[in-house]
Amino acid sequence: MKKSMNYHKIAKPFYSAFLFCALSVSPSVGQNKIQSLKSAYEDDFLIGTALGTEHILERNEKANRLIKREFNAITPENIMKSQIIHPTPNHYNFDLSDKYVEYGLKNGMYIVGHTLIWHSQLPAFAGKIKNADSLRIFMTEHINTVAGRYAGKINSWDVVNEALNEDGTLRKSVFLNNLGEDYIKNAFDLAAKADPHAALYYNDYNIEQPAKRKGAIELIRKLQAGGTKIDGVGIQGHWSIHKLNLQEIETSIIEFSQLGIKVAFTELDLSVLPNPWDLQGADVNQRFAESPAMNPYKDSLPDSIQTVLANRYTDLFKLFLKHRDKISRVTFWGVDDSHSWLNGFPIRNRTNYPLLFDRALEPKKAYQAVINLKTTK
Repeated sequence: MKKSMNYHKIAKPFYSAFLFCALSVSPSVGQNKIQSLKSAYEDDFLIGTALGTEHILERNEKANRLIKREFNAITPENIMKSQIIHPTPNHYNFDLSDKYVEYGLKNGMYIVGHTLIWHSQLPAFAGKIKNADSLRIFMTEHINTVAGRYAGKINSWDVVNEALNEDGTLRKSVFLNNLGEDYIKNAFDLAAKADPHAALYYNDYNIEQPAKRKGAIELIRKLQAGGTKIDGVGIQGHWSIHKLNLQEIETSIIEFSQLGIKVAFTELDLSVLPNPWDLQGADVNQRFAESPAMNPYKDSLPDSIQTVLANRYTDLFKLFLKHRDKISRVTFWGVDDSHSWLNGFPIRNRTNYPLLFDRALEPKKAYQAVINLKTTK
């Protein structure tokens, strides 16, 4: 029914029933029949969001209703990262990840596992490993245990996250330093064996930029040449309304898809705030000092900036629709503005407005702009 929705059998019945119910609700007189992001784009690509602990535990009923109404794909913001799910060598904490998967299954959603191998947010013991054999054992056991536990329930895994520098070379991480560049191939091979039906993605930020994109393409080609399964690439999409290079984004969609893989936009948000020193990317280790000039919309967002945000999202989704045959999923990195990580990155205690829903969980002008692309002729 939907060309980009490759659901596993375990998720299909839930999704079909939920979608039928959602589309069977009669709209009010004068309203367009399309009532949500997921139904508006159902023939194009999945529309996802990142879930925090409060969403997984359904602590806010308004947020819960919004998530189920608007999105058909979910990604765990933090709770499946190794620091949380595997805090000590012989202990795994599956409580929240189990609930996350259960949430997706009961609501018929496409479920993303994020992420198996990442140099950041590692458990303390793993970051201190200096021995290649010990690190290889950690990686093998971690992937086998985590991916194996959810085999048949997770639709896709972000297998390796952010392995590249800005110039396209491999990042000097604990994995590269101890295991060499083959650690990436090994991670994908392990994931494919542990969960053979899941789609496997490489995920990174700034890989729409020429140098880093070239490095990502070379990485993927090497995996393919070695017979390693890789189904897609995740372009994170942490961008700004002040600097959005649509030409490079389009080139990236085309060049990655020419590798025979799907393209997903996995962590989409558009910052409205000034960027210190023209910072680009999403390296969570970068921090800058607080200042009033860097937090200009502390109390509210001016309507003029709301309009700019809406226009940028319009431009972006026009591009996505142009290449709908190549794109599997567009996931926003957060449910609403209060939930966005950009309130604390790269400067703490700021008030950012990067998403389609405001802090009261109400749709913004940007939301209506994205919907209008599918409802107006």
